[in-house]
Formats: sequence, structure tokens, C-alpha cells
Amino acid sequence: PAWLRRLCGQLLSERLMRPNGVQAVVRGIMEGTGAGGAGAEAAAVDWRKCDTVAKILASCPQQCLSLEDYYRLVCPQILDLLHIQDKLTARQFQRVATTTVLTMAKEHPQLAEKHLLQPLLAPLLRCSET
Repeated sequence: PAWLRRLCGQLLSERLMRPNGVQAVVRGIMEGTGAGGAGAEAAAVDWRKCDTVAKILASCPQQCLSLEDYYRLVCPQILDLLHIQDKLTARQFQRVATTTVLTMAKEHPQLAEKHLLQPLLAPLLRCSET
């Protein structure tokens, strides 16, 4: 029903914009992926799930006051997904993070540059300047 879809969307949006909300949402959705079956079919399901999560993260929720605010709150959390230590989890989180970065860069290049690409490339730029 429409009311349930709206309520789930509102709860998801609220959680995403909290501290560590992105990681909590990704963990909740991805839990169990990759641990079960092996082979091409399991890998394809894993990729589709990662792509779906990335699309969710790249979409600014209706409850957010501005796209700039959403990027400011969520992008640092997306970059944090690249630093997960557990190997299985890290692989999935890196897929989600890279797909989200690509999607955001295509949809809103200026905001993605400011909130994703500049922080991501800052260490490389510091090394190249010295």
C-alpha cells in the first residue's frame, strides 16, 4: 500500500541522514549477500543488490530540505564505506560506494566534486603539490 511505501521511505531517509546511518542501511540491506551460494548467479545477485543500494543512496529523499544538505550529510559516510576492514563486507561496501559515487557524479557533478571527489582525492593532490 502507498501509506506503507511512504512510511518506509521516510524511515529510511531519516536513518540515512543520521551519523553512521549509511553504513547501518547498507548493512541491513546487504546482510547475507555473498555468504550463501557461489558462482555466477550469486555474484550477479550480489551486483544487482549493490547497484540497488547505490541508487537509493544517490537519491535525495523528499524529506530533505536541500540537495546540498543531503550531500553534505551522506557523502562523508559513503566515503567511509571504503575503509571497512572485514574482507567480505569490504568488497560489498566498496561496490556500493563506487557505484554511488559514479551515480552522484553523473547526476549532480558539482555537488559530487565538492563532497566526494575533492575529499577522496585530497591526499593525492597534497602529494602532487610538494
